[in-house]
Amino acid sequence: MLRLLSFILVALFPLFATAAPSVGTIKIGVLAFGTVNWELEAIHNEGLDKKYGLTLDVQKLAGPDAGKIGLKADSLNLIATDWIWVANQNQTGADYRFIPYSTQAGALMAPANTNIHSVADLKGKKIGVVGGPLDKNWILLKAYAKKVAGIDLEKAAEPIFAAPPLLNQQLGNGKLDALLNFWHYAAKLEAEGYQRVLDGRSVLKGLGISEPVPNLGLVFKQSWGVANRPTLDAFLKASAEARSLLCDNDAAWNKIAPLTQEQDPKLQSALRKEYCAGLVKRWGDSEKSAIASIYAILHETAGVELTGKSEKLPEDIFW
Repeated sequence: MLRLLSFILVALFPLFATAAPSVGTIKIGVLAFGTVNWELEAIHNEGLDKKYGLTLDVQKLAGPDAGKIGLKADSLNLIATDWIWVANQNQTGADYRFIPYSTQAGALMAPANTNIHSVADLKGKKIGVVGGPLDKNWILLKAYAKKVAGIDLEKAAEPIFAAPPLLNQQLGNGKLDALLNFWHYAAKLEAEGYQRVLDGRSVLKGLGISEPVPNLGLVFKQSWGVANRPTLDAFLKASAEARSLLCDNDAAWNKIAPLTQEQDPKLQSALRKEYCAGLVKRWGDSEKSAIASIYAILHETAGVELTGKSEKLPEDIFW
């Protein structure tokens, strides 16, 4: 009996050895089927929370605004959102900080038999736009159209603003000529045979920005980050390891694949490919300078309603 007990303890020792001392709890707000949730699920599935001594309190959100409200009210420690919101909020006295998460951006999609091959071909066309008139992808596409084709896209075309499901349906029914969509919806459309006319990276290159800049980031209050540095650092390590596993380990990916809400392996594969293409590989002064240039374009094109009053990107938004 003693020998059997010794054998069991030896067998279980690696499991005990990988568990780190607790560094605390982090309250994270995520959309139920967003890519951040894929990552949090992978952290749990692969035991990375135990490895880094983390307790994750994950709260599923009905929409992006719920996360921002929770962050302001301190019912959440961390959310995923863009740096534009952070810049806007910090101009009013907030102390939010941004850590890069993904470089993925939206894409302009059209049917396979389209005669739209460049932004100049959008004249007189009906364009679905996800996210509303102040959507960053739409603002940048307008700036791109003006620079490379000399057209005011808002007047030359007919933009139609609505939620992704409705616009996807209208594109499929032939009621739209093109659709400017979020990256994951664009990936699905491309897998179904639709044509990618332009993506966010191409738009930025046309505007003179070649660096792959992060669009989405992990956002938290600086005061919380300073007071809970070990917890934040542990989460960032677990997060990076989970992203790597989802891209390099088929077993890890297959566990979270149901969260994509797609049954077709082809669509799941397309989402995985685009997700992994958005991993942040570089983050330094050149990328921060590129974001400042994008901010200036957004401010000039959309005005204070999107970016706030400052003509320059606030320097203190990055962690």
